[in-house]
Amino acid sequence: MSHIAKDISACRICAARFAATKTQHRPRPVAWFAKGTPILIAGQAPGMRVQQSGKPFDDRSGDRLRDWLGLDRDAFYDTDFVSFVPTAFCFPGYDAKGADLPPPTVCWDTWHADVLDHIGPPQLRIIIGQYAIKRHLGRSGSLGSVIADWRSFPDGTFVLPHPSWRNSGWLKKNPVFETEILPVLREQVGLLLTMRDPT
Repeated sequence: MSHIAKDISACRICAARFAATKTQHRPRPVAWFAKGTPILIAGQAPGMRVQQSGKPFDDRSGDRLRDWLGLDRDAFYDTDFVSFVPTAFCFPGYDAKGADLPPPTVCWDTWHADVLDHIGPPQLRIIIGQYAIKRHLGRSGSLGSVIADWRSFPDGTFVLPHPSWRNSGWLKKNPVFETEILPVLREQVGLLLTMRDPT
Protein backbone atom coordinates (compact mmCIF):
# COMPACT_ATOMS: atom_id res chain seq x y z
CA MET A 1 0.00 0.00 0.00
CA SER A 2 1.31 3.44 -0.94
CA HIS A 3 1.99 6.18 1.59
CA ILE A 4 -1.03 8.20 0.47
CA ALA A 5 -3.32 5.16 0.63
CA LYS A 6 -2.15 4.55 4.20
CA ASP A 7 -2.82 8.19 5.08
CA ILE A 8 -6.34 7.98 3.64
CA SER A 9 -7.02 4.71 5.46
CA ALA A 10 -6.15 6.46 8.72
CA CYS A 11 -8.27 9.56 7.99
CA ARG A 12 -10.87 10.45 10.62
CA ILE A 13 -11.83 13.95 9.45
CA CYS A 14 -15.52 13.00 9.22
CA ALA A 15 -15.80 11.10 12.51
CA ALA A 16 -18.14 13.64 14.13
CA ARG A 17 -20.16 13.99 10.92
CA PHE A 18 -20.74 10.25 10.64
CA ALA A 19 -21.54 9.86 14.33
CA ALA A 20 -24.40 12.34 13.80
CA THR A 21 -25.99 10.32 10.98
CA LYS A 22 -28.78 7.78 11.33
CA THR A 23 -26.22 4.96 11.07
CA GLN A 24 -23.86 6.51 13.65
CA HIS A 25 -20.97 4.70 11.99
CA ARG A 26 -17.24 5.28 12.22
CA PRO A 27 -15.05 6.29 9.28
CA ARG A 28 -13.64 3.42 7.27
CA PRO A 29 -11.97 4.87 4.18
CA VAL A 30 -11.69 2.48 1.26
CA ALA A 31 -8.39 3.30 -0.44
CA TRP A 32 -8.07 0.89 -3.38
CA PHE A 33 -5.74 2.36 -5.99
CA ALA A 34 -2.17 2.14 -7.25
CA LYS A 35 0.25 4.15 -9.35
CA GLY A 36 0.04 3.69 -13.10
CA THR A 37 -3.13 1.63 -13.42
CA PRO A 38 -4.65 1.76 -16.93
CA ILE A 39 -8.26 1.97 -15.68
CA LEU A 40 -9.62 4.54 -13.25
CA ILE A 41 -13.13 4.08 -11.86
CA ALA A 42 -14.32 7.36 -10.36
CA GLY A 43 -17.50 6.74 -8.41
CA GLN A 44 -19.48 8.57 -5.75
CA ALA A 45 -18.99 6.96 -2.31
CA PRO A 46 -18.98 3.49 -0.77
CA GLY A 47 -22.29 2.03 0.39
CA MET A 48 -23.03 0.28 3.66
CA ARG A 49 -21.86 -3.14 2.47
CA VAL A 50 -18.58 -1.70 1.21
CA GLN A 51 -18.22 0.06 4.57
CA GLN A 52 -18.38 -3.38 6.18
CA SER A 53 -16.17 -5.30 3.74
CA GLY A 54 -13.59 -2.64 2.91
CA LYS A 55 -13.69 -3.60 -0.78
CA PRO A 56 -15.10 -1.24 -3.47
CA PHE A 57 -18.30 -2.27 -5.24
CA ASP A 58 -18.52 -5.41 -3.15
CA ASP A 59 -22.30 -5.63 -3.58
CA ARG A 60 -24.98 -6.19 -6.23
CA SER A 61 -24.08 -2.88 -7.85
CA GLY A 62 -20.59 -4.25 -8.30
CA ASP A 63 -21.97 -7.38 -9.96
CA ARG A 64 -23.76 -5.21 -12.51
CA LEU A 65 -20.73 -2.95 -13.03
CA ARG A 66 -18.45 -5.93 -13.67
CA ASP A 67 -20.97 -7.20 -16.20
CA TRP A 68 -21.05 -3.81 -17.92
CA LEU A 69 -17.25 -3.79 -18.13
CA GLY A 70 -16.82 -7.45 -19.04
CA LEU A 71 -14.46 -8.07 -16.10
CA ASP A 72 -14.28 -10.91 -13.62
CA ARG A 73 -13.56 -10.24 -9.95
CA ASP A 74 -9.85 -11.04 -10.27
CA ALA A 75 -9.25 -8.38 -12.91
CA PHE A 76 -11.67 -5.92 -11.31
CA TYR A 77 -9.84 -6.01 -7.97
CA ASP A 78 -6.31 -6.15 -9.39
CA THR A 79 -4.83 -2.82 -8.24
CA ASP A 80 -2.22 -3.06 -11.01
CA PHE A 81 -5.12 -2.89 -13.46
CA VAL A 82 -7.96 -0.88 -11.87
CA SER A 83 -7.89 2.01 -9.41
CA PHE A 84 -11.02 3.15 -7.57
CA VAL A 85 -11.28 6.81 -6.62
CA PRO A 86 -14.73 7.65 -5.24
CA THR A 87 -15.73 11.26 -4.63
CA ALA A 88 -15.61 10.36 -0.93
CA PHE A 89 -13.64 7.40 0.38
CA CYS A 90 -16.05 6.59 3.24
CA PHE A 91 -19.70 5.58 3.40
CA PRO A 92 -21.45 8.92 4.14
CA GLY A 93 -24.37 7.34 6.02
CA TYR A 94 -28.13 7.67 5.66
CA ASP A 95 -30.37 10.62 6.30
CA ALA A 96 -33.47 10.43 8.53
CA LYS A 97 -35.47 8.94 5.64
CA GLY A 98 -32.92 6.22 4.94
CA ALA A 99 -31.50 7.76 1.76
CA ASP A 100 -27.77 7.96 1.08
CA LEU A 101 -26.21 11.22 2.19
CA PRO A 102 -24.07 13.06 -0.40
CA PRO A 103 -20.30 12.57 -0.37
CA PRO A 104 -18.73 15.12 2.01
CA THR A 105 -16.85 17.76 0.02
CA VAL A 106 -14.03 17.79 2.59
CA CYS A 107 -12.90 14.37 1.34
CA TRP A 108 -12.42 15.57 -2.23
CA ASP A 109 -10.79 18.81 -1.10
CA THR A 110 -8.37 16.97 1.20
CA TRP A 111 -7.27 13.99 -0.86
CA HIS A 112 -8.19 13.88 -4.51
CA ALA A 113 -5.62 16.11 -6.16
CA ASP A 114 -2.80 14.10 -4.57
CA VAL A 115 -4.47 10.75 -5.31
CA LEU A 116 -5.05 11.53 -8.98
CA ASP A 117 -1.49 12.82 -9.30
CA HIS A 118 -0.20 9.63 -7.66
CA ILE A 119 -2.14 7.36 -10.04
CA GLY A 120 -1.23 9.36 -13.14
CA PRO A 121 -3.24 9.68 -16.36
CA PRO A 122 -5.24 6.48 -16.96
CA GLN A 123 -5.86 5.05 -20.39
CA LEU A 124 -9.53 4.57 -19.55
CA ARG A 125 -11.49 6.78 -17.15
CA ILE A 126 -14.93 5.57 -16.06
CA ILE A 127 -17.00 8.17 -14.21
CA ILE A 128 -20.04 6.90 -12.32
CA GLY A 129 -22.92 9.00 -11.01
CA GLN A 130 -23.76 12.68 -10.89
CA TYR A 131 -21.45 13.70 -8.03
CA ALA A 132 -18.43 12.23 -9.82
CA ILE A 133 -19.53 13.68 -13.18
CA LYS A 134 -19.63 17.18 -11.71
CA ARG A 135 -16.25 16.77 -10.03
CA HIS A 136 -14.36 15.22 -12.94
CA LEU A 137 -16.06 16.82 -15.94
CA GLY A 138 -17.68 19.93 -14.49
CA ARG A 139 -20.95 18.82 -16.05
CA SER A 140 -24.38 19.20 -14.50
CA GLY A 141 -27.93 18.67 -15.72
CA SER A 142 -29.84 15.45 -16.06
CA LEU A 143 -27.86 12.23 -16.16
CA GLY A 144 -29.59 11.25 -19.40
CA SER A 145 -28.53 14.43 -21.18
CA VAL A 146 -24.93 14.13 -20.00
CA ILE A 147 -24.60 10.48 -21.00
CA ALA A 148 -26.28 11.08 -24.35
CA ASP A 149 -23.44 13.50 -25.12
CA TRP A 150 -20.85 10.77 -24.59
CA ARG A 151 -19.13 11.25 -27.95
CA SER A 152 -17.99 14.74 -26.87
CA PHE A 153 -16.03 13.45 -23.87
CA PRO A 154 -12.22 13.28 -23.98
CA ASP A 155 -10.82 10.10 -25.51
CA GLY A 156 -10.92 7.22 -23.06
CA THR A 157 -13.58 8.83 -20.86
CA PHE A 158 -16.93 7.15 -20.27
CA VAL A 159 -19.81 8.30 -18.07
CA LEU A 160 -22.06 5.68 -16.48
CA PRO A 161 -25.18 5.79 -14.35
CA HIS A 162 -24.76 4.24 -10.95
CA PRO A 163 -25.07 0.44 -11.42
CA SER A 164 -27.60 0.19 -8.60
CA TRP A 165 -30.56 -2.04 -9.46
CA ARG A 166 -32.73 0.92 -8.48
CA ASN A 167 -31.65 2.47 -11.78
CA SER A 168 -33.20 -0.29 -13.91
CA GLY A 169 -36.07 2.04 -14.84
CA TRP A 170 -33.60 4.70 -15.98
CA LEU A 171 -31.84 2.18 -18.19
CA LYS A 172 -35.12 1.26 -19.89
CA LYS A 173 -35.83 4.93 -20.59
CA ASN A 174 -32.30 5.52 -21.93
CA PRO A 175 -31.54 2.54 -24.19
CA VAL A 176 -28.64 4.38 -25.88
CA PHE A 177 -26.51 3.49 -22.87
CA GLU A 178 -26.77 -0.27 -23.42
CA THR A 179 -27.03 -0.26 -27.21
CA GLU A 180 -24.34 2.27 -28.12
CA ILE A 181 -22.11 3.07 -25.17
CA LEU A 182 -21.58 -0.29 -23.46
CA PRO A 183 -20.31 -2.10 -26.58
CA VAL A 184 -17.62 0.58 -27.09
CA LEU A 185 -16.71 0.56 -23.42
CA ARG A 186 -16.42 -3.23 -23.30
CA GLU A 187 -14.25 -3.20 -26.40
CA GLN A 188 -11.81 -0.74 -24.83
CA VAL A 189 -11.74 -2.64 -21.54
CA GLY A 190 -11.15 -5.85 -23.48
CA LEU A 191 -8.16 -4.34 -25.28
CA LEU A 192 -6.58 -3.32 -22.00
CA LEU A 193 -7.34 -6.75 -20.56
CA THR A 194 -5.51 -8.36 -23.47
CA MET A 195 -2.48 -6.14 -22.82
CA ARG A 196 -2.62 -7.13 -19.13
CA ASP A 197 -2.57 -10.84 -19.98
CA PRO A 198 -1.44 -11.35 -23.60
CA THR A 199 -1.62 -15.14 -23.24
